[in-house]
Amino acid sequence: MEVAEAVPEFADAFPFDEFNRMQREAVPALLERDGNVVVAAPTGSGKTALAELAICRALDAGGTALFVAPLRALTNEKEDEWERFEDLGYSVYVVTGERDLDPRRAERADVLVMTPEKADSATRKHDSPRYSFVTDVDVVVIDEVHLLDSEKRGSVLEVVVSRFRRLCDPRVVALSATMPNIDDVAAWLDAPPECTFEFGDDYRPVDLHADVTTYVHGDNSFADKYRRLYKALDRAEQHLREDGQALVFVSSRQDTVRAAEKARDELAERDVPMGARGDYDFHTEADDLDNDTLRKSVLDGVAFHHAGLSKNDKDHVEAWFREGKIGLLFSTSTLAWGVNLPARCVVIRDTKYHDPLEGEVDMSPLDVLQMLGRAGRPGYDDVGYGWVVCDNAEADKYRQLLRDGKEIESTLAGNLAEHLNAEVAMGTVNGLDDVMEWLETTFYYRRAQSEPDAYDFANVRERVRGVLDDLIEGGFVRTHDDLGLTATQLGMLTSTYYLDMETAAGFRDLAESGVDEAGVLEAVAHAAEFESVSARRDEREAVSSVLGHRGDDLEPGPRKVLAILYGSMRGSTPPELRSDAWVIRQNALRLLAALAEFLERFEEPAGANLAHRLEARIETGVPAEAVELTALDGVGSGRAHRLADEGITSIDDVRAAGHDGLVEAGLSGGVADAVLGQAADLPDVAIDWGDFPETVARGENDMQEVVVDNDGGAARVSLRVTATRDGGDGETVEMSQKTTYLDGPTTLPVGVFGADDDALVYAVEVVFPESALDTRREERRVDIV
Repeated sequence: MEVAEAVPEFADAFPFDEFNRMQREAVPALLERDGNVVVAAPTGSGKTALAELAICRALDAGGTALFVAPLRALTNEKEDEWERFEDLGYSVYVVTGERDLDPRRAERADVLVMTPEKADSATRKHDSPRYSFVTDVDVVVIDEVHLLDSEKRGSVLEVVVSRFRRLCDPRVVALSATMPNIDDVAAWLDAPPECTFEFGDDYRPVDLHADVTTYVHGDNSFADKYRRLYKALDRAEQHLREDGQALVFVSSRQDTVRAAEKARDELAERDVPMGARGDYDFHTEADDLDNDTLRKSVLDGVAFHHAGLSKNDKDHVEAWFREGKIGLLFSTSTLAWGVNLPARCVVIRDTKYHDPLEGEVDMSPLDVLQMLGRAGRPGYDDVGYGWVVCDNAEADKYRQLLRDGKEIESTLAGNLAEHLNAEVAMGTVNGLDDVMEWLETTFYYRRAQSEPDAYDFANVRERVRGVLDDLIEGGFVRTHDDLGLTATQLGMLTSTYYLDMETAAGFRDLAESGVDEAGVLEAVAHAAEFESVSARRDEREAVSSVLGHRGDDLEPGPRKVLAILYGSMRGSTPPELRSDAWVIRQNALRLLAALAEFLERFEEPAGANLAHRLEARIETGVPAEAVELTALDGVGSGRAHRLADEGITSIDDVRAAGHDGLVEAGLSGGVADAVLGQAADLPDVAIDWGDFPETVARGENDMQEVVVDNDGGAARVSLRVTATRDGGDGETVEMSQKTTYLDGPTTLPVGVFGADDDALVYAVEVVFPESALDTRREERRVDIV
């Protein structure tokens, strides 16, 4: 069957002219029927084309398609790959972080691309104008639906699919390479038999021989990596000598580089013929690479590939591997999920990897099978060879996996509280009956029906009721006389900011007990999101060098997080902490934004401002006195430091400096003009004390009015008037406080009273709870005579 025959208007969107055998069998279900579709087919058999067919049908009907990709790195690849749809006049948009979202572009997009986590976050906010586009989706395509089995991420995918089906009931097309219990997935999605396909190994373009090879585990993890590398090279060597290619998966980006460097030396010692050093044209092409280490390595026929490389370098490596110029390629698991880049021999060197938030974790069994599925090049190899390198203790486990496969299980039970709280917060669950109806839409419930003993199906409902009771007792959900359920302020914030329940409870407690810089940072470091962070011995010394005696009462993991936060604020993170710093920092920024909202909602505006200021300092590394400058777009760490060095540390200083002063401070003329324009749009607050007295008679009272004016852009502010004894115990009394939208003058009444003191100091504070702008504070002393 030719593509032009099946989808004539979209023929140019496909990189081939004719469907293969597997695709031909699935085409009628995708194009001629309306039911949900579930397809399990071997890696490399062409599942991507099925996803694109489902998208084409939705576009042809004027609808919107959502493609759910398992990894963020792959969402960007899809945006590039699907320029073919853009060429046909359709818009493709990758929905990423909150700050980067363009709601108008998302609303107008024909094809949306998200990770499960982003889809979860977006659908939780579906009733806000910013995310209303998610309810207009007509088809949801799930790439690699066996992600359901992932311990941390599986439950997210599960609830997202169930939520979409309740919000807008789109067609669902679920694709997977490995799905032994496909009937459970089909039953969960209500896919009819004629739309459910299980293509076996006979649909693999190349036969697969997969096995285990073992190594002797030692006491030194660094040495173990090289033991496993030599085992991997032992398995790859035969194929490299026969002009075949090998793909070796390792656990981290850094390991791809180190393994490639070591492999070049080892293959040279073994006298394995590799490389294209005599190919002048290839030398010239290699000069185009951005990565210096990669440039040297490819000439010896060895390369590495990971998500941190530039697009230019990744594209070159993939092209050269396909052309056979690269014989041995080291990669992270991203390549197994994304680019179709098969090799005669595939070796998994590392079955464990270091997660900055989880420590050392086992690779998912389904990831292992996904990687091995890349073995064998169609049209070149009769057999593909896949190997798992592991120690003797785990050999039987992996042999069983290769022999029997892995059924997809639900992981929802471990995160049931968070997801149930989110449904109540969204209003999709309003009572106990709704809780049970929601439960029945989940894969968890379906899988429990299939395996009642393993899932204790007889008590599933009671277990969910117990989780609901815990949410009520913890203050996340409240009940009403009519047995209805609504989310509390705590529950709403927890859902909106995607927080662990324990973290949210800790933030509430902090908001109720008062905050300072150390308290805010330690609350973030203590967050449950970081509970599995560990600190190695060399890292602990680096942590102490940053913190000194701060946080001495913390465990090593939270103390490491705290050190990364302080180091980031200084703009200097020790080298020993940098490998985990980016992930920890990004999560900390999200948590600080959430904490700021908690503090504001729990009536701690100064604490909210402090959280925003710390967030800005951690993100940019600007000094504390210049953090207000981060409110100006285009003023990052470098420019902020440059301005601060010239004494320009606030928005008022920027206005006072003017164009010439900013240029003298090191900004270009165009940037200076842009910065001044933004400064004009920010609040410009002045406090007018009027005829505020300098003295008051003892025992007398005098009512005064202080005017707070804003000559710049409007902003939400908290206004506070206090009086403090000048001497004695220095006790402070709050005289008035209000939160308002300040877009002009507002008047604050101030009672001046002659107390039994020598003097009182009156203060007016203007706090910006939604930004990192400096608090405006002015004082007046009144002597009591």
